[in-house]
Amino acid sequence: MDPKKLVVITLLGSTLDRGRGHGRWDRWRPTVALAQHEDLLIDRLELLYGKESSELADTVITDIRHASPETKVVGHVVHFEDAWDFERVYGTLHDFARTYPFDTDKEDYLVHITTGTHVAQICLFLLTESRYFPARLLQTSPGKRREGKDASPGSYAIIDLDLSKYDRLGSRFQKEKASGQSFLKSGIETRNRAFNDLIERIEQVAIGSRAPILLTGPTGAGKSKLARRIFELKKARRQVTGEFSEVNCATLRGDAAMSALFGHVKGAFTGAIANRPGLLRKAHQGVLFLDEVGELGADEQAMLLRAIEEKVFYPMGSDREVTSDFQLITGTNRDLRARIAGGHFRDDLFARINLWTFRLPALHERPEDIPPNLDFELEQISASFRVNITMSKEARDRFLRFASKWTWPGNFRDFDASVTRMATLADGGRITERVVADEIERLRAGAVDGAPAGDGKELIARALGAERAAQIDRFDRVQLEDVLSVCAGTRSLSEAGRELFAYSRAERTSVNDSDRLRKYLARFGIEFSAFQQRLTSR
Repeated sequence: MDPKKLVVITLLGSTLDRGRGHGRWDRWRPTVALAQHEDLLIDRLELLYGKESSELADTVITDIRHASPETKVVGHVVHFEDAWDFERVYGTLHDFARTYPFDTDKEDYLVHITTGTHVAQICLFLLTESRYFPARLLQTSPGKRREGKDASPGSYAIIDLDLSKYDRLGSRFQKEKASGQSFLKSGIETRNRAFNDLIERIEQVAIGSRAPILLTGPTGAGKSKLARRIFELKKARRQVTGEFSEVNCATLRGDAAMSALFGHVKGAFTGAIANRPGLLRKAHQGVLFLDEVGELGADEQAMLLRAIEEKVFYPMGSDREVTSDFQLITGTNRDLRARIAGGHFRDDLFARINLWTFRLPALHERPEDIPPNLDFELEQISASFRVNITMSKEARDRFLRFASKWTWPGNFRDFDASVTRMATLADGGRITERVVADEIERLRAGAVDGAPAGDGKELIARALGAERAAQIDRFDRVQLEDVLSVCAGTRSLSEAGRELFAYSRAERTSVNDSDRLRKYLARFGIEFSAFQQRLTSR
């Protein structure tokens, strides 16, 4: 196979390449010097220049042919209009790269970045780095002046922008990437492969994108904590300069919701005695985290959609738009598609926040990660209590055997609370096997607190049995799964009813949510207390 030809693409230096008469050979001219290196044999040189520099280009082309007869020089007239206008220069060079007939199978390409304005050099770098020019960079510099002789061709360096070829750089970036992933995990050396892969992808997206991120998963899986860590990672990388604003949307209702999110002006409603900026404005140039976004009302959803798309919105009571440019992170433990089907969530808003969706697994799905999380919690509690909290080997082994099989319905909230209770009862900072035994008994006796976790299909199977569960129409199954998920996470029939009928109950003068839920469950032969007993049976 014939060796590849070497092609250099360069801009004419209207100042550095200038020279008249024989004296021009006494000074270093970077474009001409390219052809004077004995160990840089250029087959073809593509010379870009403006129409106003045609005379200089002719001289340089003649001199290159004199210095290196085997080098073919091809001139290209380019029109920058304004050589210091970044947009125009980039556009002109981009057009050249897009139409140039590159043949990487037969030719190697170098882009010379010594000549031209600083703007042009930056543009050449960017176009090469993004592979519009499938090339390496060529940087030249003058040599020492030699008395009585022609100018030295100086020196040159070839720079490959494929950083994977540089072992030290590759190792450095790998360490930085691993550091970012460890930061998102609060430094916990998790062992679950699927979770580690998830964090790796989140780290890539957090660093490389400002698009909305949707975090899903059960309550207590760590969505709020992860959202804040994403913000802190972006802050450390100087990708955001503003604040981290967060709110649980389930706590927002009516005027209070509008005011909290979008702010209000004085007198907008009764009690509005002063202007309020709102969370969206507070998050300008920062990150806004809306937890339980599925609970937002219809009006708030519509205004949020416009704020995401156009970066503008109206505070309550104001006829003047305000601007806020923020990155949005949302969280939910609900099935938003089911909420859309039920008419409770806008499909266009879902389309905007669903670009990057990551489901955080429940703790019971990651049993191998319980030991490192236990160590982390003990370290945190020790720092908080200002006492070194430890566990005997027997106590640790017993707790881990139990914890790896327990379902932790509240996930890390339940787990953290359990470790905190044991640490509080540890005499002298030592958690004994007796303390662990008492904690296990407390968890098992906690009825709903100890309810097995699971998805909607599992809950229906527990409530009705596998045979009857299989006979439910798909139309009814979606709603029943959601209802049972709420029932499994609440302590009473009335509490579950309040959550399930939160919107419709506000429109009625008298409410009996317990009775409504009881009648709904009865349609399927389910009784609330019996359902919870099945959940807690071991």
